[in-house]
Amino acid sequence: MKKMKMFTLALLLSGVFQFANAQKSKEIIGYFPSWQMYKRNGLFVPEYVDYSKYSILNYSFYCPDKQGNLQGTDAWADSILLKGKIDWSKPQPAYYPNSSLVDFSHLWGVKIMVSIGGWTLSDNFPSIAADPKKRAHFAAECVRLIKEYQFDGIDIDWEYPGYDEHSGTKDDRKNYPLFMKAIRDSIDAYGKTVNTQFLLTGAFGANTPQMDNIDWANVQFMDYFNMMTYDFNGVWSDDANHNSPLYNPAKGYKGSVDEAFRLMTQTYKVPAEKLNLGVAFYGRTLRGFDGDEPITVYRTGHQKKADDVIFAEWEGSPSYYNIVEEIKKHGYKEYWDDVAQVPYLVSEQEKSFVTYDNPKSIRLKAEYIVNKKCAGAIIWDASCDYMEKKQGSTLIAGTPLLDQLNEVFYGNALPVRPRIKKRWK
Repeated sequence: MKKMKMFTLALLLSGVFQFANAQKSKEIIGYFPSWQMYKRNGLFVPEYVDYSKYSILNYSFYCPDKQGNLQGTDAWADSILLKGKIDWSKPQPAYYPNSSLVDFSHLWGVKIMVSIGGWTLSDNFPSIAADPKKRAHFAAECVRLIKEYQFDGIDIDWEYPGYDEHSGTKDDRKNYPLFMKAIRDSIDAYGKTVNTQFLLTGAFGANTPQMDNIDWANVQFMDYFNMMTYDFNGVWSDDANHNSPLYNPAKGYKGSVDEAFRLMTQTYKVPAEKLNLGVAFYGRTLRGFDGDEPITVYRTGHQKKADDVIFAEWEGSPSYYNIVEEIKKHGYKEYWDDVAQVPYLVSEQEKSFVTYDNPKSIRLKAEYIVNKKCAGAIIWDASCDYMEKKQGSTLIAGTPLLDQLNEVFYGNALPVRPRIKKRWK
């Protein structure tokens, strides 16, 4: 009987470990914008990040100049976040050891990548991608950043190939694979010298026009495709609609996490295991509606203005914590859209509409990612659900949205990741 019990226990533990190992393959990728270090009295800085709940952090953003040189957008933030706290007792530059975002990430076994580009910094990508010499120089700059900061890879956030407003051209589609291959070859060549496989990923628009401008068949050498499955609707939409619906809304623009997944896997033949689907830890708002009829989802006749009165700090695109703080003060009611599988908020008093994600909708998206066998999730941005015990206290009470991803992906036991050792001096 004792042997039978031991055998049963061993079998049970084996099953648990197999499940845990299977779940560990899911990525939780948090974008870490450098400017967040200045906000909320310095709440979101390296020493306060809960690294146990991420697999990768994408440091945002570095930007290319016209020649393909790479530089940060804030020298002070980049120095402190990527090098560490300054040790003023020594000749400068000098930093306290194990005090940077890179140091903390590696101590926890979390990979940290540099994300290059972003919405306002993508204008120079088309000309770089079109020129072999500039491509090679850009790729060499990527290796330089990896060496200097010990990044674990490169994430290209070109928004978007072929997009006129950011200097896009019709040749971007054929040049994008050449551009990414130059980076792949350069970081792989350097990786061989330090016995390390560096990651190469990209952030992509999740709408058909943006997808059509990528030659997906010729970029399969990339490790992951990070799909920005949010910003489907906003002030530009004709109706009050959802920022990041799981399924296509009943009315209005047909864009959603599910729509993007089906397009990528069925139309563009991208393997699900290479897709990280986007989850929004922020919302979008509308303020001002014509007429006296009640405000609800799909309501038309809005004035195409964000609610920058209640959510002034974020110009009408509030972080989750900001939404939670403000809705208690302004008479908002929460509703659930059974079709799109996301919540929304309405304040008739303020004539205000908020589309956002809450723990329930994030959990549904996490379950979708597991069921569809995707690689994992990307978060814009990682700071947005760090809740304070008391507003302004800088004492962190929890991360309710991030916790949903972890519970679905990993169960009750967070994965233990081996420390990432320095690869060079």
